[in-house]
Amino acid sequence: MKITFLGTGTSQGVPVIACNCAVCMSDNEKDKRLRSSILIESEETKIVIDTGPDFRQQMLRENVQQLDAVVFTHEHKDHVAGLDDVRAFNFKQQKDMDIYATLHVQNALKREFYYAFADKKYPGVPLLKLNTISDKTFKVGDVTLLPIDVWHFKMPVKAFRIKNFTYITDANRIEEEEIKKIEGSEIIVINALRKEEHMSHFNLKQALDLLDRLKPKQAYLTHISHLMGKHKDVLSELPDYVTIAYDGQCFTI
Repeated sequence: MKITFLGTGTSQGVPVIACNCAVCMSDNEKDKRLRSSILIESEETKIVIDTGPDFRQQMLRENVQQLDAVVFTHEHKDHVAGLDDVRAFNFKQQKDMDIYATLHVQNALKREFYYAFADKKYPGVPLLKLNTISDKTFKVGDVTLLPIDVWHFKMPVKAFRIKNFTYITDANRIEEEEIKKIEGSEIIVINALRKEEHMSHFNLKQALDLLDRLKPKQAYLTHISHLMGKHKDVLSELPDYVTIAYDGQCFTI
């Protein structure tokens, strides 16, 4: 199974509009970050976790020709804003797009994309089939996902475990019962916004402390702000088993 980082940036992306800091002015392509999302590809199934504002650009860059489902972690704009563009897959595949989300996130989608859920739909709107995520494992094609509850300040967010891989975005606290669901993961992707503390995201030290406890074989940091520093500089500060992810990077599980 192949995992591709579609985006590794925080809500504003990197570079940030009108910012002239060293990171935003960097010529290194690894310092240019679209909003956070991943593509999961098995032999039979392709899934995107979160459709941020850059979804269209990400699909074009990775030449994605098929998409079976979208799975949402939570309802913040930088994770849902690109949902309208799944209609390209509606047209090509001639079917509704399966959407997996909690009831809370579904209600937010119905507000944000009200026209897609109208009784009388305007021609060309995205066609969406809602599927409800609970705390139980669920399958999308041949991919089994285990939801994990994490906290983004006071907002509940879903992380997901697939086999020996766990994906955690937009979190700053995980309760002990949920950490048990992550234990034993050989590969962990976790948000690490910046070096300074933040009210709703793990900072670099907090992410590394949690990884030290969980001890995966490989870890990737994502949801990176321009305040973290340049990719190559941060990379040199990390333990051998931890790397700072970049857009387009792939690995297999």
